[in-house]
Amino acid sequence: MLASINPLGERARGNTWGWTVAAFSAAAVAAGAALGAALGALGSLAGGLPTLRLTLLGAAAVAAGLVDVARPRAVPTTRRQVDDRWLVRFRGWVYGAGFGAQLGAGVVTVVTSALVYAWLVAAAVAGSAWAGAAVGAAFGAGRSLPFALVRRVRRPEELRARLRAAAAWAGPGRFVAAGASVAVGAGCLVARW
Repeated sequence: MLASINPLGERARGNTWGWTVAAFSAAAVAAGAALGAALGALGSLAGGLPTLRLTLLGAAAVAAGLVDVARPRAVPTTRRQVDDRWLVRFRGWVYGAGFGAQLGAGVVTVVTSALVYAWLVAAAVAGSAWAGAAVGAAFGAGRSLPFALVRRVRRPEELRARLRAAAAWAGPGRFVAAGASVAVGAGCLVARW
């Protein structure tokens, strides 16, 4: 995404990077919140004790973290990507919002981490549509954070350096995120007992 939506690319297409990213971010938060609210509403219908909800959340977080470390290619996914032809067909805010909505929902494009499924469980066990929406909105907002890496890029060599650095940190970042997921999940399971 950073290779497609960055200040250099947006300027070359005659768009404003800030508007494109703002549209992406707003749509990602809205899509995450909408899906989270739906899952939270479904989860509230199932009822359940708070301890059961905590157990489900803990188990999902631990499982997601372990899968991401042990078998990251085993994560169930679709082959669908965002349509990069939109970059030349539409205005920046249109494809920004379109890409943001798809990535903010988390599961309509390629899923690269089991943690995506853990957030779906978190939204479902949140206990209400409002709480599920908050979980989903946080997930959607997180999808916008990588844009901060290219915010100040002004020259192609700067962009290439940032993209190389991001790629270099992808592996260690996966381990950190997986470790955090296992820690949070274990904390939930310990709190439950």
